[in-house]
Amino acid sequence: MFEKTFKDFNLNFSALNESNTFSSGDLVTGQISFELSKVTKIRSITMCLLGKADVHWSSGSRKRRRTYYAKIDFFNLKSMILQEGAVGGPAPLPPGRHVYSFTCQIPQGDFPSSFRGPYGQIVYNLTVGIDRPWHMSKDFVTQLNFVHHVDSNQPELMSPLSGSNSMSVCSLSCTSGLITMTGSVGKKGFTRGETIRIICNFSNASSRTVTPKAMLKQKQQYYTREGVHRRLIAKKLDSVTGLPISAHTEETHTEMTLTIPAESSLTISNCSLLHVEYEIELSLCQRASPDLTVVFPIVVCDIPLRPHYVD
Repeated sequence: MFEKTFKDFNLNFSALNESNTFSSGDLVTGQISFELSKVTKIRSITMCLLGKADVHWSSGSRKRRRTYYAKIDFFNLKSMILQEGAVGGPAPLPPGRHVYSFTCQIPQGDFPSSFRGPYGQIVYNLTVGIDRPWHMSKDFVTQLNFVHHVDSNQPELMSPLSGSNSMSVCSLSCTSGLITMTGSVGKKGFTRGETIRIICNFSNASSRTVTPKAMLKQKQQYYTREGVHRRLIAKKLDSVTGLPISAHTEETHTEMTLTIPAESSLTISNCSLLHVEYEIELSLCQRASPDLTVVFPIVVCDIPLRPHYVD
């Protein structure tokens, strides 16, 4: 068996940063090491660097169950770490510890960040394969944490967001009262763990009490290759409820805050099979009537944004 011959197999990377992430164009360097318990012939040690996305889900009843599946390879790079005895056959390696260094470069390209969800994933794998005569090839797979860097120089990410909405509410006497809501967020781009400050102004001319609420949502959308079929998941990540606003109240000002969870995925908009989006939903909740809402789409980045000042 493989484990009886190869002891203490390790695959180690050289970290490029504190978060141990990789991005487009980065050079991946490291070592593989193992201990041989006896003289062993090895045909080759290969390395494969693969970036891919795949989605899969099923729908319908048990009798009419339908499965959807799609896959895209961003890149698939293969190289040789060791190739012994190309002419005379595999050369034997002596017992003891063996260490081999490797280097590979992630291609330049607009590749999406790593992600894993219930109906799909975006993964970047480094696979080391050991091939021996008269044995099944043995593969060791390690995942790279890949990050797509958003261009922080985009003006729209630092631009404030604002929106308003209003509706008339008819009471039992059918006297209409207007409810208005205006909200604003200081910018569009945020990082994981950052707090979002929402400034709100409300006016309630109706005869009902309304309650303001802010919610941070994540939307995961999975697509087939043609984009004809879609699977959507919406998750509430954080929410806050403000003080009720009494009937016939004018110009109520309040502020609410939401926090992006530190473990949240980054926004993904550059993959045809899988999107991850975020939005802030500001609403006024009332009984027996639809909620009044304003939605702000935001972007979760990996690098803190810095305002650009013009002299």
